[in-house]
Parts: sequence; structure tokens; C-alpha cells
Amino acid sequence: MNGPSSDARPVGAPLANWTPPPRPSGEVLTGAYARLAPLSAEGHAALLHRAFVESDAVWDYLPYGPFSSAAQYYRWAREHEGRSDPFFYAIKNLETGAWEGVASFLNVVPGGGSIEVGHINFSPALQRTRAATDAMYLMMKWAFEAGYRRYEWKCDALNRPSRRAAQRLGLSYEGVFRQATVVKGRNRDTAWFAAIDSEWPALKEAFEAWLAPANFDADGSQRERLADLTGLVRAASDPAL
Repeated sequence: MNGPSSDARPVGAPLANWTPPPRPSGEVLTGAYARLAPLSAEGHAALLHRAFVESDAVWDYLPYGPFSSAAQYYRWAREHEGRSDPFFYAIKNLETGAWEGVASFLNVVPGGGSIEVGHINFSPALQRTRAATDAMYLMMKWAFEAGYRRYEWKCDALNRPSRRAAQRLGLSYEGVFRQATVVKGRNRDTAWFAAIDSEWPALKEAFEAWLAPANFDADGSQRERLADLTGLVRAASDPAL
């Protein structure tokens, strides 16, 4: 198709001194309330299964699980430990001293500067805790400080808690991919969220303000909501929420 000469067409802004960031290399990530260590079947599987066994619902939107025995979960952990993509972390709640969840980096594309957080599975004990938020902050912090330009979150469009969590964490809504895949024999529409590197300084400030001890009263109740702090940064909100 004929058109204007190439020098008249709009193109993306050049990236001066762009260098692809490294892939996740497995360093332990430690914050005020959470510690993330590379998933180990020997070190974590039995403890995580004990945390997950309280509720089969935590597996509803994942492509695997629930696991009927610790041995089954051990085999799953052994198959996934040490992989580069997805790269799994086990999450320790420093307030309870227990391993209570997992999350991973996946769809890692250093050449494009994008990385996704996913396979997030928080046990009932970890959900809605400071450690849960700290874990997500630590993963986002690692990605942007390593040089990634785009940090993605994708979830089943029917998973409203996950959509709320993405928005609360400051990721902007980017739409729904219809009939994106099939999970456990069911259709899945996928909701997309993302943050980009230019938003990170303000998001980091929001996380640090929320995680500060002064933001919690003697009973541990928050004084400021993280969603309020990140709301000024998000480029778009989820219309379904």
C-alpha cells in the first residue's frame, strides 16, 4: 500500500543507551514483613502444602491443583524449582515466621524490557496481610531496579479479587483478551494490567508510605489505604471494579 515516505510516519521514541536487563537470578528478596526465596521442594513443599491445605479455593484460577497430599505438592514443586521461566519464589511471612505462599516471574522478555508476575498463590494466612503486600512490592522493586520497562499482571477476568489486587498495587488496567486460553477445561478471558518504569518512582513512594510502621495503629489497622496512594499513579482503572 502506497503512503507517505517513511521519514514522515510516526515512530516510537528512541531509547538512549537501552540495555536489556538481566533475567531473575534467584537472589533472596527481603523486606520488612516478607522474605522471598527461590522455591525448593525440599525446603518449602511440606510447609507450603500445610498452609494451602486449609482451602481448596486458592487453586480455583490456577492451571494446577488442588493437591490431595503433601507428596503430590512436593512433586509439583520439584518439577518447577530451578526453572528460569516461570521463576518461582516461596514467600515467608516474617510476622508469623511461616512459609505461606508462592509467586513467580514469568514471560520474561529482556530484549523488550517486559516481565510478568504470576502464579500468585497466597494461603489464607497470608492473604490481606502486610507480608502479602510487601512480597508484591519486593518483586516489583526488583524488576524495575533491574532495568525492566514494563511489569505485567494477567489474571482470569472472572477473578475479581485478583483484579482488585492488581489495581490496589498500582497497575493500570489495559483490557480483556477474550477467549485467551483454556484452563482446566474451561474458557478463560484474561484481564491485563501493567505498570511502566516511568511510574515506578511514585509507586515506590506509595508502597514505602503504606508499609511504614507509622501507617498502622496499635491493632495493626492501616491508617491510609494503599489503593488511595497508588490511585494517583494509575493510568487507567478497571471499569469492572
